[in-house]
Amino acid sequence: MMEASLEGRGQEGAGTAYVLGLLAVVTLTGLTLIAATSSLTVAQRATAAADAAALAAADVMLGWVPGEPCVLADRVAGAHRTTLTHCRAEGLSMVVTVRATVLGVVVERSARAGPPRAVEVRTRAPCVWCG
Repeated sequence: MMEASLEGRGQEGAGTAYVLGLLAVVTLTGLTLIAATSSLTVAQRATAAADAAALAAADVMLGWVPGEPCVLADRVAGAHRTTLTHCRAEGLSMVVTVRATVLGVVVERSARAGPPRAVEVRTRAPCVWCG
């Protein structure tokens, strides 16, 4: 009779191990999804910041808004919680690059704004903001 009661003892606690393993898998999957979602969100924010900063800089360069193009682009990028890393004029277009960081990974996005086919436009007046 003693042997029958000892025989089933090897299975005790097996359910706990399975539950803990399942809990670990669910937790890791959740953390991975959170990291992926955060990365996607920051990448989209950086894209929007680059677009907005380039448009703002182009508005200043074309004389529609007062100020300096790269100063305004920096303010717009900062409003989007990104950092302006490059700002330059190419013809009548402005090209900007912004940077954001998510979970230690750097995300950079660039954008160009200006009149259509602005690179091909040639003027006799010197470019005030070029250089």
